[in-house]
Amino acid sequence: MTEPYRHKFPGGPRLQRRGIYLLPNLFTSAALFGGFYAIVQAMNDRFEMAAVAVFIAMVLDGLDGRVARMTHTQSAFGAEYDSMSDMVSFGVAPSLVAYEWALRGLGKLGWMAAFVYCVGAALRLARFNTQLEVADKRYFQGLPSPSAAALVVGFVWVMQEYGFSGDELRWVMFAVTLFAGLTMVSNVRYYSGKDINMRRSVPFIVVFLIAMGFVVIASRPPEVLFGVVTAYALSGYVLAMWNWLRRRNQREQHE
Repeated sequence: MTEPYRHKFPGGPRLQRRGIYLLPNLFTSAALFGGFYAIVQAMNDRFEMAAVAVFIAMVLDGLDGRVARMTHTQSAFGAEYDSMSDMVSFGVAPSLVAYEWALRGLGKLGWMAAFVYCVGAALRLARFNTQLEVADKRYFQGLPSPSAAALVVGFVWVMQEYGFSGDELRWVMFAVTLFAGLTMVSNVRYYSGKDINMRRSVPFIVVFLIAMGFVVIASRPPEVLFGVVTAYALSGYVLAMWNWLRRRNQREQHE
């Protein structure tokens, strides 16, 4: 980071300028490029490439914060920049991919569904930023925008892999897009994984299973990634139902 210096505007107060941390913001910039690249590829009807770009943006987005914490380079600028990048990569890009692939054929309903997803991502990010200090770190409130993005573009990727066109599945795409958009702004809780200590030693079998997980993903990337993100998207509702049933049983036992 560059040393702070002072600059004086004529007739104005002294302002302190600071540089920005390079390493974490490089990851954020790369994630932003992934979202931009997905938009470009969707406009060129290359939907598989668009989906891959969003998944790569997800990986990079998960790294920038961890790199910042590991290198002690967190900053307010980095947090704001990360939110802007997320809005492009996980808000605008997936909605455009869904619209260009299938929703265009539904007319007004199509772009309305795409907008519901887009505004859901914006509201989800805004709520996340304003609740950082008070929210339970173990859980997300609403489906995280990267997972919602993976659900939308993962569906497109899998269907493309099996030879289905957007015209054949426009109503299914409509439902998936609305589900992802509305779940982002819901109060459904999702496990965040932030209580996992990455510096803690683990048994050898854990490392082996992780390696095998990469092998499984490499064998059938579209199906495996879409299956994992679909399971995660549904896990919040399963957890909510489980908690509701448990509270109901407790009330019945006390009556």
